[in-house]
Amino acid sequence: MDKFFQKIPFIDNILKGIGQIMLQENRWTGLLFLIGIFMGSWEGGIAVLLSTSVGTFTAMKLNYDKSEINAGLYGFSAALVGVALSFIFQITIVIWVLIILGGALATIIQHFFIVKKIPVFTFPFILVIWISVFMLHHFTQIPPSEMISAEAEKLDYDELIAPINGFGEVIFQGGILSGVIFFLAVFISSPAAALYGFAGSVLGAYLSHINGEPVDQVHMGLFGFNAVLSAIVFSGFKKINGLWVLLSVLITVGIDDFLIDHNLLTEVGGVLTFPFVAGTWITLLIQKIFIPKKEN
Repeated sequence: MDKFFQKIPFIDNILKGIGQIMLQENRWTGLLFLIGIFMGSWEGGIAVLLSTSVGTFTAMKLNYDKSEINAGLYGFSAALVGVALSFIFQITIVIWVLIILGGALATIIQHFFIVKKIPVFTFPFILVIWISVFMLHHFTQIPPSEMISAEAEKLDYDELIAPINGFGEVIFQGGILSGVIFFLAVFISSPAAALYGFAGSVLGAYLSHINGEPVDQVHMGLFGFNAVLSAIVFSGFKKINGLWVLLSVLITVGIDDFLIDHNLLTEVGGVLTFPFVAGTWITLLIQKIFIPKKEN
C-alpha cells in the first residue's frame, strides 16, 4: 500500500488531512474517519472529500511547505468546513460553492498562523463557519439540513455511550457506531491519545451532566467532543501529561458550558470547537508561565 500512496501522494495528503481533525498524522485514521462520515451521510462524505482536496490543492498551488502539506496540516480545517456546512444546511449549489471557497480560505488562514508559529488548531475552520453561517442566515433562505432539524432522540443518560458519542460529534456524527469507529481510528494511530480522549469525554459529559445540561444532549456527546480534542492535545506517556489533560479538559468544559448556557454564539452556528481551542490556548499559556522552556 505504501507504494500506492507514493505514486499518488495527493490521496495520502487528503487522508492525513482528515486524520489531523483529531491531530493524527495517519492515513488509516483519516480513512476510518471518512468511512464514518459516509455512514452518516453520503453528502457529508463527498463534502469532506471535496473541501479537503481543495484545501490541499490550494496549499500546493501556493507553494506552502511540502512537509506540512504531506503531514495533512492544510487539510483538517478545510475538512471540517465541508462536513459542517453539509451538516448545518441542506445541500444546494450555494453550499457546494461555499464548501469549495471555505476549504481554500481555511487553508490560507491556517498557513498564516503556521508561518507566525501560532498554534491555532481548528480556529480557521471556526472563523470560516461563523462567517458563512452568519451570511447565509441573513442573506439566504437555505433551510437547515434534515440532520440538524430532526428532533433529538430521547434516550436515558449512559455513562459509557455518552463518551463514545463525544468522539463522533467531533466530526458532526451522531450514533454509537460512528463514535466507536472514530475512537478506533485514533487508537490505531496513538493508543495514549485515544484513551486520554475517552477519559476527557467521560469527564466532560459528567461535569456537564452535574451542571444541569440537558441529559439528551449530554448523551449525544455534545458536551464531550471539545474535551476529547483538548485531552488528545496534551496526551502522552509521562505522568505530567495527565495533569495537563485534566487542566485543559476542566477549562474547556467550563468555557463550553458557559457559552452554550448563555447562547452567545447561536447566531453564528454555535460554539463548534471553539471551547477546545480556547481551553488549549489557556493551558498552553499556563505551561509557558509555570514551566521553564527547557522542560516544556
